[in-house]
Amino acid sequence: MKNQESVLMQQLDKRSSSKELDELSRLKNVGPAFRKDLSLLGIKTISQLAKQDPDELYIRLQVITSAYHDPCVWDVFAAIVHEAKTGEKIPWWKFTPVRKQRQKNNSFVHRYKDCQGR
Repeated sequence: MKNQESVLMQQLDKRSSSKELDELSRLKNVGPAFRKDLSLLGIKTISQLAKQDPDELYIRLQVITSAYHDPCVWDVFAAIVHEAKTGEKIPWWKFTPVRKQRQKNNSFVHRYKDCQGR
């Protein structure tokens, strides 16, 4: 019986400590992997996310992980920041044309090496 109580308490602790995780996980374009990225970036709430810039999030993620991330990661950041600000749930790929236009105009920093020193 004590073992069952211990397991139940652990589950309750996890639920209460993951309140923020649940909030962000409810966003349309946030799955488990992207939720981990938000955690790496220190984003715990939708209100925090609403104050962010997709460009900065994309760059910071590459710097923190010391790795290149596909540009479609920016598309997801754009979609979830938009949802956090407006409540409008738009699929991430709807932001792809915006990014591609910026890439065409050379106004999109997308490589890890381009982010160093920022």
